[in-house]
Amino acid sequence: MSYAKEVLNHLIKRNPGEPEFHQAASEVLESLAPVVDNDPIYQRNAILERMVEPDRVILFRVPWMDDEGHIRVNKGYRVQFNDAIGPYKGGLRFHPTVNLGILKFLGFEQVFKNSLTGLPIGGGKGGSDFDPKGKSDKEVMSFCQSFMTELYRYIGKDMDVPAGDIGVGGREIGYLFGQYKRITRLYEGVLTGKGLPYGGSLARTEATGYGLAYLMEEMLKTVKGESLAGKRVVVSGSGNVAIYANEKATQLGAKVVAMCDSNGWIYDEDGVDLKTIKRIKEVERKRIKEYVNEHPKAEYHEDGSIWDVPCDIALPCATQNELNASHARTLIKNGVIAVGEGANMPTTTEATQIFQNAGVLFAPGKAANAGGVATSALEMSQNSMRLNWTFEEVDQKLKQIMVNIFHNTADTAKQYGHEGDYVMGANIAGFMKVANAMLAQGMV
Repeated sequence: MSYAKEVLNHLIKRNPGEPEFHQAASEVLESLAPVVDNDPIYQRNAILERMVEPDRVILFRVPWMDDEGHIRVNKGYRVQFNDAIGPYKGGLRFHPTVNLGILKFLGFEQVFKNSLTGLPIGGGKGGSDFDPKGKSDKEVMSFCQSFMTELYRYIGKDMDVPAGDIGVGGREIGYLFGQYKRITRLYEGVLTGKGLPYGGSLARTEATGYGLAYLMEEMLKTVKGESLAGKRVVVSGSGNVAIYANEKATQLGAKVVAMCDSNGWIYDEDGVDLKTIKRIKEVERKRIKEYVNEHPKAEYHEDGSIWDVPCDIALPCATQNELNASHARTLIKNGVIAVGEGANMPTTTEATQIFQNAGVLFAPGKAANAGGVATSALEMSQNSMRLNWTFEEVDQKLKQIMVNIFHNTADTAKQYGHEGDYVMGANIAGFMKVANAMLAQGMV
């Protein structure tokens, strides 16, 4: 049995009931077999065994008071996965589905994604099963302050720098940062995604969506001699990533014809009006079905799938495993030429294989959605230097990072005999930097 397969089997036995973690680890370890099975240094130093096991997992209770004066209790987590190339970096997710298995999957992915950026940041993830949806500002503040009262012990600008994720936006980051500063008396770049008045970076809000569009543009140009201009695009989701992937794709000449939220999806043949979406989702915090009240030519559906809509480019930007094998076959039948993962692992393993077998360009999330964490690292740099870069400066750095990620991924895939397999290329390229750092640092 190969070294990679042996480690994977052992991981699954030691971590029962964590299917998302198993899925992420399977994809990575199977990709790494050509590397680790041909050089005994990795097995001799137990690199894979160490890489699939988090450095530490922090689990704590989070008591908070609701508006009726009742004490509520949620679980809080921080998974510090690997700091071989820099301080732990990864978002906090506040959502009822959060559990340890999902956070281990996200943290594991983050290690490779952060490595691909070329920046000195390790991988981690955290969060809670708290749901900020429908909560008042006072309740969210109560929860965030309680969460940080425990978490502050384990984070710091040179140790672990969390950011936002699902359910953790500017409001939550502000409350978390305020409590960290209150307890520690330190004004430092310990959280990213902060508001502009207190250390945030311009272009951070747009970064993941913009980065996705930049990478897809570079992929189309390099492989097909084409661009996003004139392409029909479907973007799942209507949160931060989806909105700004839509914005940049539109700026690059594409037409986004469909978006969705957890209740249903809209189709607008004239192109989704982003101003309306931004107001509904970011200002009014309403459901996407409100869109058709202002755009009567558009359609709203609660049945079927957004992936039934014919398109050239599919950008899944909502959540893990949202695009399955059936969806993949439908997209291929309808003429899709490229898929870019804006979310973390939004495409099932089977769907990914179907796309690749059909010759569809497929950009995996650890490469395609790395723009957010890359710009978070740029925010860390600005905080350390006590500087503020312009939007244009940050955006240009982001674009160059995404272009470099694509070419690093493509070149690595070709080097190992799998030209065009960007999943394998991303996994190996991300792995090599971390593995070499681990080898250099000894048994830590």
